[in-house]
Amino acid sequence: MPNSSASSSSTHASVQEQLAKRRAGRRKGLIIGAVILVVALIAVFGIAFLQRGAGAETTTLKIADTAQSDYQDAIVEVGKENGLDLEFVNFDDPYLPNTALLQGEVDANSFQHIAWLSAFNTENGSDITPLFSTNISQWGLFSSTLDSVEDIPDGARIAMPDDPSNFSRGLFILQSAGLLEISDEQGFYPTEEQITANPKNIEFVRLAHESVQTAYDDPSVDALVVATDDFDPALGITTADALQVEDPEAPSSVPYTIVVATLPDRAEDPVWEKLEETYRDQRVIDAFNEEKNGQAAYVDRPRSELVNVLEELSAGE
Repeated sequence: MPNSSASSSSTHASVQEQLAKRRAGRRKGLIIGAVILVVALIAVFGIAFLQRGAGAETTTLKIADTAQSDYQDAIVEVGKENGLDLEFVNFDDPYLPNTALLQGEVDANSFQHIAWLSAFNTENGSDITPLFSTNISQWGLFSSTLDSVEDIPDGARIAMPDDPSNFSRGLFILQSAGLLEISDEQGFYPTEEQITANPKNIEFVRLAHESVQTAYDDPSVDALVVATDDFDPALGITTADALQVEDPEAPSSVPYTIVVATLPDRAEDPVWEKLEETYRDQRVIDAFNEEKNGQAAYVDRPRSELVNVLEELSAGE
């Protein structure tokens, strides 16, 4: 007959062993659970830390311009992706974006071409410098009565802006149309005296820049040289209506390239690379093209070229 005492002791030992295993299993489960919880907490706090870090890297920039637009809105939205908090400060007076920059009210401006900047710096003894190019207004030769350059008659009267830089711009456009020849030593600002050939004896009707487009329907004027976006939008005139369009990539067009500019002591700030990347984003370019409807063209010129042309223009003024 089995020893009941020995059997009882064996059963008791087996039960204790099973209980010990269960307790060990629970402890192991608790440890694993605790480890998982710690890892999860580290992940949560790590993400929060990275988000705070990314926010800390956001740079706020104020940019002066002359008119609010959907194009600006696109720049602001894309800028957020590049770590930029952008604000456009728009002025009615075209002198104020440069004045605001000099007074430290804004970090940069985005409204003027090199020729305008050169004239402002010379007049005010300032040294505002270009950072990168954005676009160039599409200028052209227009007529309400003529269909082609070949139709321009002898002795034609052509309206032109009377300010020196834009008058020179007009001469280059007429030269590209084959109506004039200009001295090879003309530089960026040829004058009427530097015309070497005028086979049609064209007469220049000099008008204030803001008034040139009003000559479009003037029966005493055969044609006019003007920016496409100077026309009343209600007329629906685009570059497709021009007898001759300025080539935005031509060397003579560089002075009329619109730039983003700042003060020289900030010109090497790495933040401008992010801003240029923003302006070059295809979504921004698409917004610009939709807004301008062919009245201006995006251009990408090296900063060195912009600076060199500014120096050349300033030296000649």
